Amino acid sequence: MPKKEKLKTIKPSGKKEESFFEQVYEIARQIPKGRVTSYGAIAACLGTKLSARMVGWAMNGAGKAKPKVPAHRVVNKNGMLTGRHHFSPPELMQQLLEKEGIKVKNETVVDFEKKFWHPMDEGMW
Repeated sequence: MPKKEKLKTIKPSGKKEESFFEQVYEIARQIPKGRVTSYGAIAACLGTKLSARMVGWAMNGAGKAKPKVPAHRVVNKNGMLTGRHHFSPPELMQQLLEKEGIKVKNETVVDFEKKFWHPMDEGMW
């Protein structure tokens, strides 16, 4: 079994020194390879569980973030690759997930519940 690394602590939203988008990116960077999470799970971790759409908006701009953000690992609450149209080409999101061992069928993660990673389960708080 691989050694578990302690996750970085995320500051609650509202802090002036970090933008909401940067907090979203920091959580997304911690999603392990071969796992996925949802927009809503990231929002809940930040204490704004009704802000899943804002997380989606942040992920839209993740391609320009440094260090890189594995945006392909963030899907909707049902495991659907709803952000795929922000990849070029759109099939790239699925290809990246499959490269990490995640099966995708009909633009949805197969065995989503088994592949799901929740930041709050990992002790981010």
